[in-house]
Amino acid sequence: MHNDFRVYRNHKQYLSKYNYFPKAWKTAVVVLILKPGKDPTQPENYRPISLLRKLTENFILDKLNVHLTENKILCPEQYGFTKSLTTTHQLLRVVEYITSGFEKSECTGAVFLDIQKAFDRVWIQGLIHKLIRYKTPPHLLQLLKSYFEERKSAVKIGNSISEAKIMRAGIPQGGKISPVLCSLYVNDIPTTHKTLLGMYAEDTAILAKNKNHKYAAAALNQHLAKLNDWFLKWKIALNINKQKQCISPRVEENTNQ
Repeated sequence: MHNDFRVYRNHKQYLSKYNYFPKAWKTAVVVLILKPGKDPTQPENYRPISLLRKLTENFILDKLNVHLTENKILCPEQYGFTKSLTTTHQLLRVVEYITSGFEKSECTGAVFLDIQKAFDRVWIQGLIHKLIRYKTPPHLLQLLKSYFEERKSAVKIGNSISEAKIMRAGIPQGGKISPVLCSLYVNDIPTTHKTLLGMYAEDTAILAKNKNHKYAAAALNQHLAKLNDWFLKWKIALNINKQKQCISPRVEENTNQ
């Protein structure tokens, strides 16, 4: 155990001194996991999972979390990968919004969005731009740049492993740091004062309420127009098949009571 601690200490000292992610650790072996209930003959139904060097990722994640927490960088609408917040908290927030509308005899409209292959399609240069904008400390920024550069991936099927190819986009699924990086990438998602935005990781809900359902729908459409421009700018694609929308009628007050 003493030797393990010494290796861990030397590892941290190396990263702190050089801000460099060794090339030998940048090749990930990807295993394809079929999504539950999906057709195994369709390639898009498999989730690529890779396990990179966890020791290094833990070191980076600790530093990044300190920066995010001390500077309160993550948007308040984001409940994913946040300590003490869960999907239940976000659902309660949405339910309270809808309930308050019912109490005021307002109808509520909602649109639910799903980002297509959120981890695989993160635009690395765009992510680095955002890390700079969020004033990531220079040493940590340099380490993250090194983490992204010249990453390679080989696919394992059965006992066979493919030739490793350079990854020019995306962040590794299975990486401990990846969920936080994904949240940062969508952290500047546009909001409006007429709608409620709720996020859990890349899953997004937009709600609007009004006594007139046409005004609620108009508020949603205005927000969606802003989001469309933002998605295009940051090269984000939506999964149209998973997009849902609904509008609930307002509850008329019982004047006989």
